[in-house]
Amino acid sequence: MVGASATAALAAVPSAAGAQPARTGEPVLAKVAFTMNGQRRELELDTRTSLLDAAREHLHLTGSKKGCDHGQCGACTMIVDGRRINACLTLAIMHQGAEITTIEGLGQPDSLHPMQAAFVKHDGYQCGYCTPGQICSGVAVLDEIKAGIPSHVTADLTAPVAVTEAEIRERMSGNICRCGAYSNIVEAMTEVAGTQVTRRRA
Repeated sequence: MVGASATAALAAVPSAAGAQPARTGEPVLAKVAFTMNGQRRELELDTRTSLLDAAREHLHLTGSKKGCDHGQCGACTMIVDGRRINACLTLAIMHQGAEITTIEGLGQPDSLHPMQAAFVKHDGYQCGYCTPGQICSGVAVLDEIKAGIPSHVTADLTAPVAVTEAEIRERMSGNICRCGAYSNIVEAMTEVAGTQVTRRRA
């Protein structure tokens, strides 16, 4: 069954067409190349390797966390070609030639991204496990709003999308914080957006 799954994955991804068939019971390997955090990376991977495992296990970029491995917690969020994705749910070979940003690519301790600095200022974390995914998602969310992409709570589809608490909470709902730092995350994102959030009515 493992061999059948690998063969199916290979057939479904055109970019892996150069992969070599393996003997029964052996993994099917394929070459993949993408740009991660501004650096071109070339790997030869088992076609079943997720983007998250490629980053963590093969490139040693351990900022993106493996929380649930089912796409339910958002701890593995990366920005791929300008859009946020759950890296645990996508195969690395599906991103041939992609531009990928992980938390390491946003900023470093001596040069923080504004979202990272705002999370520190507003205490938008406690244990910190979900924080890399929260920050990557937060950056992408503000880009979505700026681009006018509506969400489930967007009331007027003909008007510019406003940065409100309701918009932020809805868009960030796929990123779980088990410590419950949600209100501080909203404050951090609001500061980065440069707007005064409209508080929800109780």
